Amino acid sequence: MRSEIIAKSREFFKEELAKKKIIPGESYIPPSGKVMDEDDMEYLIDASLDMWLTAGRYHKQFEREFADFMEQKFCLLVNSGSSANLVAFAALTSPRLKERQVKPGDEVITVAAGFPTTVNPIVQHGCIPVFVDVELGTYEIDVTQLESALSEKTKAVMIAHTLGNMFDVQAVKDFCDKHGLWLIEDSCDALGAKFNGKGVGTFGDIATVSFYPAHHMTMGEGGAVVTSNSLLKKICESFRDWGRDCWCPPGVDDTCKKRFGWQLGELPKGFDHKYTYSHIGYNLKVTDMQAAVGLSQLKKIKKFIKKRQDNFNYLKSKLEGLEDKLILPKATEGCEASWFGFLISVREASSVSKQELCEYLESKKVGTRQLFAGNLIKQPLYQGIEKRVVGDLPNTDFIMNNSFWVGCWPGLDEEHLDYIADTIKEKLS
Repeated sequence: MRSEIIAKSREFFKEELAKKKIIPGESYIPPSGKVMDEDDMEYLIDASLDMWLTAGRYHKQFEREFADFMEQKFCLLVNSGSSANLVAFAALTSPRLKERQVKPGDEVITVAAGFPTTVNPIVQHGCIPVFVDVELGTYEIDVTQLESALSEKTKAVMIAHTLGNMFDVQAVKDFCDKHGLWLIEDSCDALGAKFNGKGVGTFGDIATVSFYPAHHMTMGEGGAVVTSNSLLKKICESFRDWGRDCWCPPGVDDTCKKRFGWQLGELPKGFDHKYTYSHIGYNLKVTDMQAAVGLSQLKKIKKFIKKRQDNFNYLKSKLEGLEDKLILPKATEGCEASWFGFLISVREASSVSKQELCEYLESKKVGTRQLFAGNLIKQPLYQGIEKRVVGDLPNTDFIMNNSFWVGCWPGLDEEHLDYIADTIKEKLS
């Protein structure tokens, strides 16, 4: 019966869900989206038939295989990329890190041209974000500002790789090593990118990934924390799983072989380790159904990444010749990007503004997006918080006023990219 249900689900997907087509000029061309097939449906249905509604067999398998893909020892699934950032930063506040523990009042270097949930955990833990500027073209951190951002309070650097490109992660890592700082790589938009041949997420102490439908692969809602540091892995796991001290997975008891042999805090000796808590944590796990979809998507990730790279290169070739009006995106030197979007900046000398170009594209059914929050320090949520800013952030302000991106995701083909390029040229002509 199980095999019959799965076979029917595959048939249903092919007949009902695979019919939707994006027709340039008629239907909206979204800047991002998911690419799914009947294999994803099979994995989802198979997991649902187990009726094991929390983390289970697919969850374990995904964590193993994704850790291998990321060239890391450990992967912890969480319910979103934002939760991954929360868990990753929270781990640095653990007393188990002793003199390297990040405490309220400590400073963390980041960029202002980014997404709020890269920075929010810094603020939520009572720390002070120190904002630096980015470079135009690559839209990555200006590494020349790192030393100016440093103070005796600095404990960590937490930055996102922008839209599938990578910041000069070797320079940032060298800076962190020199000054004894933690490095968190927010890799949510850059899955599969490489820097000097080494994979994204392998330079920092901890890296984070998102599996939201807009990203390189999806499980609906979902994310991951990856690390090769066994202590950080245990701390991250604690924060993800209610803050508990025990590392037994759901449904498993006595992994440590001394479940009733601990004495922690002021609890009585022998108090059940499964109900002993060492951190102020959360419940941020995913369901096994999400993990199953992620496992199916993971099998296609290299194909997705290649399609993104091809689409980016094709679209860039179609827009060459407009450099007097537009700044076209480029990869950081040494980076093999895994493009999330195609970021365009309208030069101030152009007769058409970013706003006018975006409105025109949207009127022609071409989806556009801002570079996330523009300038984070000008957003309502960071008004009044304690922060430090290095310089005047001129490039971040330029991005806020002049930059946007369009899609290069795997669901788009050359006909869609031709239409996007032609529509841009129409407005600029």
